[in-house]
Amino acid sequence: MGEIEINYGSTIPTESLKVIAESVGIGNLSDDAAKEISDSATYRLKLVLQESKKFMVHSNRCKLLPSDIDNALKVFGIEPIYGFHSKDHIPFRYASGGGRELHFIDDKDIDLIEFVNAPLAKLPLEISIRCHWLAIDGVQPTVPENPPSVSKDMQKLECVDPLGKLKKPIDKEVSGRPSTGKAQKLRNVETVHVKQLATHELSVEQQLYYKEITEACVGSDEARRAEALQSLASDPGLHEMLPRMCTFIAEGVKVNVVQNNLALLIYLMRMVKALLDNPALYLEKYLHEIIPSVVTCVVSKQLCMRPEIDNHWALRDFASRLMAQICKMFNTPTNNVQTRITRVFTNATNSDKTALPSVYGALEGN
Repeated sequence: MGEIEINYGSTIPTESLKVIAESVGIGNLSDDAAKEISDSATYRLKLVLQESKKFMVHSNRCKLLPSDIDNALKVFGIEPIYGFHSKDHIPFRYASGGGRELHFIDDKDIDLIEFVNAPLAKLPLEISIRCHWLAIDGVQPTVPENPPSVSKDMQKLECVDPLGKLKKPIDKEVSGRPSTGKAQKLRNVETVHVKQLATHELSVEQQLYYKEITEACVGSDEARRAEALQSLASDPGLHEMLPRMCTFIAEGVKVNVVQNNLALLIYLMRMVKALLDNPALYLEKYLHEIIPSVVTCVVSKQLCMRPEIDNHWALRDFASRLMAQICKMFNTPTNNVQTRITRVFTNATNSDKTALPSVYGALEGN
């Protein structure tokens, strides 16, 4: 019975070792030497892989990462291999020639001039903890960290059924016995429902916030304006200030259209954009103030002092995009906002007395 050679597991091919030896200047590596080096390298590689697997198992992962290999090398006192920390699979390319087969990594050429002149990456923000009030004397403050006091669904419900919150269950008699007979019928006849006046009282903090936001949005400081618009687009506690905000925009457009103040009209339209982008606000109750303001900026005859120089076309384009967003968000079979707005723009287009800027705005709006 002849000898049977049994190989346990995979080994590094001797051909690969000869190629590696040639790459470092060793030309004639014998087969026996290659076999010994292959066995020794395979044994040490298996030790490293076994130790790497321990790190993978203790990390509750099913995928071996380069960091596991580095940690295993550190355990054996070997300096880890630097540069292989990609989370993605490293693609190997295949090449053959001269009876040999090779798998290698396709390294891309890096332009050093472009690399040196590239802007530096921004430093990551440091981890910090910021505290805020959940409630003050049982009242939740309207800060971005807290949920909105009135959800968007509740705002929509109030818009659809404004008398819903006035409906109250029928009270019983003080003695606990329900009224019946003629007295109950008489009371039902004589009962008069009086609609209560809706009051929108703002706290001192909300009044200060409203003053600062409106001044920042129409002021000359661009950094403050950007912060104010970001607050309008993300703050969930603006529900109680919406009537005042919309009135401010409507009155501002009326005044600045007469004065042909193009810059302030742009700032006011940016406020409308920020309010529309706020996910916690529902603006359908205030469309009667917002839509005329936006339409004015689209089809007004003159929006600036020097129409031939100032770029009032950009304002008309921006306002028409706002109108399209309003129609997309609030058009229903009941209000027919899109149909009515389209009719307004169509009438402006078909009229012979319409000025050229108004025709442009009407076409852009349609």
